Amino acid sequence: MRIRIVDAFTDRPFAGNPAGVLLLDAFPEDDWLQKVALEVNHAETAFAHRLPEGGDADWALRWFTPATEVAMCGHATLATAHVLRTTGAHEGPVRFATRSGVLIASPAGDGAITLDFPTAPLTAVDVPDGVARALGAEPRTAYDTGANVGDLVVELADEQTVRGLAPDHKALAAYSTRGIIATARAEDPSRGYDFVSRGFFPNVGIDEDPVTGSAHTALAPYWSERLGRPDLTGLQASARSGLVRTGLRGDRTLLTGHAVTVIEGDLLV
Repeated sequence: MRIRIVDAFTDRPFAGNPAGVLLLDAFPEDDWLQKVALEVNHAETAFAHRLPEGGDADWALRWFTPATEVAMCGHATLATAHVLRTTGAHEGPVRFATRSGVLIASPAGDGAITLDFPTAPLTAVDVPDGVARALGAEPRTAYDTGANVGDLVVELADEQTVRGLAPDHKALAAYSTRGIIATARAEDPSRGYDFVSRGFFPNVGIDEDPVTGSAHTALAPYWSERLGRPDLTGLQASARSGLVRTGLRGDRTLLTGHAVTVIEGDLLV
């Protein structure tokens, strides 16, 4: 079977967030899927197979980190939609049946793809004791993001504080189901983005994720309320970096980005 590595939320190779993508006839045993994800060893590997016509979805989709299956993944969904479009396996919008419900990916003429994801419910919480020490910076606010995302969002003083974080990843694991999203307002929006973030997810085996689509289902409502606009652009300021255009539509959030296939080959087992 063919396996592809796709860089998502970027329009150039070796940036954004890489994901493995396999199109299957059906899902094999979970143990096999997990072993393939560990072999690929990127933040996520996506596995998809076509569903019968006439249902609520066109393809079934699952995502695995090297350590575990996850309930939602933006960049690997974008990568899968990109593979379906570029290989001709599916034309037009595609509906994915996932653990987070039906997720729709719609291609545009310029090569961008827009994901329609559920908006994360934000609940203000007290900053847990020890988070500032583990993160290496003092949060201004903290929000729980609900079951699908499973993160703690913390706003920091400014963009440079977010960029300069060097957290204790092991210590961060105690404070959420998946991890910590650190964010701040952009210093200079004329650079093409409105807010910055970094995502640390030690509980699913990812110390720092390059670009996290699912995190932006929480960042979109957070920053839309503060900046007074439903449509924004977020920069995830990891070493690879990537841009996510967000559109808050009530209980749904639109995530738009590009993707590039960088490796394609045969899986022999």
